[in-house]
Amino acid sequence: LRLQDAWAGAHTLLAPQGPYEPSAVQSGRRALRNLALWYWSMSGTAQAWAAAAQQFDTSDNMSARQGALAALLAAHAPQAEPALERFARELADEPLAMDKWFLMQATQHRAPQGAPVLERVRRLLSHPAFSLRNPNKVRSLIGGFCLGNLAEFHRTDGTGYQFWEEMIGELDPLNPQIAARIARAMDRWRKFTPDRQALARATLER
Repeated sequence: LRLQDAWAGAHTLLAPQGPYEPSAVQSGRRALRNLALWYWSMSGTAQAWAAAAQQFDTSDNMSARQGALAALLAAHAPQAEPALERFARELADEPLAMDKWFLMQATQHRAPQGAPVLERVRRLLSHPAFSLRNPNKVRSLIGGFCLGNLAEFHRTDGTGYQFWEEMIGELDPLNPQIAARIARAMDRWRKFTPDRQALARATLER
């Protein structure tokens, strides 16, 4: 409880004192405030989730909004999905913002007893803002999952490797360079556990 209070206090103490400035001092305060919010949200308290939702709703800059959304997603808070929808609706015409939106979802951890993250990633392949011909979107969604979400990519059911195989096959004719980048998710397959090695080798041979 004392640790929860510490993160809550830090989040409050680091609240912005004036208008947004892209200065080093303010950037550092925002980063530290977002970190405090992330740890506080991971405690699972409704108060923390409400604070994250409020920061998302009221912030005047992308750093604070993204930090709040990341905290809600990491904690699997009930406010996470509405915030995701709002973010995509309001920033649909901002390519860099949508790159972050895809990346945050591709790299999130699975909720206890929740569906594998890959199911969400596959749904996002059909999102209007996503295109296999857009390297930034591919890096954010497919690369984010294969290279940045190790726990979900290396699930022992082999679904992550199957997805990797499918995506390499589709990307290679379109953009061999980015296909090669994502292919490197299997660079260290011999370092995996024996069951994963067997799945990885079968995938690579195909």
